[in-house]
Amino acid sequence: MRLDEPRWWYEAGRRPLIARALGPIGAFYAWAVEHRFDRAKPYRSSLPVICIGNLTVGGTGKTPFAMRVAEELRQLGEQPVFLTRGYGGRIQAPHWVDPDADTARAVGDEPLLLARVAPTVVSKDRAAGAQAIEETGRASVIVMDDGLQNPSLAKDFTIAVLDHRRGIGNGMVFPAGPLRARLAFQLNLVDAIVLNSPPGDSDGPGNDLSFLRSRFSGPVIRSRPEPSGNVDWLRGARVVAFAGIANPQRFFRLLETLGAQIAAVVQRPDHHFFDHADANEVLDLATKHNAIPVTTEKDWVRLGGGSGAIAELKQRSRALPIRATLDETERERLSSLLQSALRTARQAIARTRAPEPPCR
Repeated sequence: MRLDEPRWWYEAGRRPLIARALGPIGAFYAWAVEHRFDRAKPYRSSLPVICIGNLTVGGTGKTPFAMRVAEELRQLGEQPVFLTRGYGGRIQAPHWVDPDADTARAVGDEPLLLARVAPTVVSKDRAAGAQAIEETGRASVIVMDDGLQNPSLAKDFTIAVLDHRRGIGNGMVFPAGPLRARLAFQLNLVDAIVLNSPPGDSDGPGNDLSFLRSRFSGPVIRSRPEPSGNVDWLRGARVVAFAGIANPQRFFRLLETLGAQIAAVVQRPDHHFFDHADANEVLDLATKHNAIPVTTEKDWVRLGGGSGAIAELKQRSRALPIRATLDETERERLSSLLQSALRTARQAIARTRAPEPPCR
């Protein structure tokens, strides 16, 4: 969902007048989500479906964790294929992403990142996308990036990724707060929760997640975002940080943690396509401060296919790749959960597709 997130969303325990005023709209939004589930007849894929989603709007580190899940599945001998709606892209029908030929304007930014890890299908209709994956015989399991609140495709195992620092904010439903639906309703859909905790993060007044202990009895896994590859070039470097993502402050803090000296920042809404004016602003700041333009991978791929200042910005910029990192104990827990989910899913699929015994 593309928007500038209001700060009062994440002021835990405080519900200012604007939040209370928007409460009825949030209640209607929550009702609409649940009503859609009540009316849905989800498609049952012939492949296990693992969904990685969010309880809240905005950035939580969901896509890097989905990529990590695909890597773990490969370690288990599986052939994962990603299924995503391709937010921000214009393609509607099921389409296999070619990371070397497709642009973010065609397929969205996240699919271009996913396709570097495993084959990826974008489809606005998730059921049609799952059928397209089945038809090729290229997959043993579908990893659904986002879609926790989408009832059109039956899911066998659902993981919700939650930013540890921000939690669920004021606990209200969009637009009064960051929740995508009532918390109780969403937790009912979830089999496991991943707490995405930046280095040095800890429990405190700003990220009190006691609701997990009181309302969710399933497994909770700890993950943390870390840069991928050599980042020595950032130590002591003057940079102009630019990003069009949800929760850009997490990216800016990470740059500082890695030793970068941030001379200026350029911040835009989530999934924003930087235009020539944006590009010129970043380039001018980089020249003024004698600094390197640095951005996220998602923003960098959105610069693809541009001309003029946009092409120059892509050429001069450096992207900071991020991967979801788990301690060995947490990685083993995740692997065990995935194995159990696949086993249960395949047993259920076998039962539903078994031929009925002949009548006597």
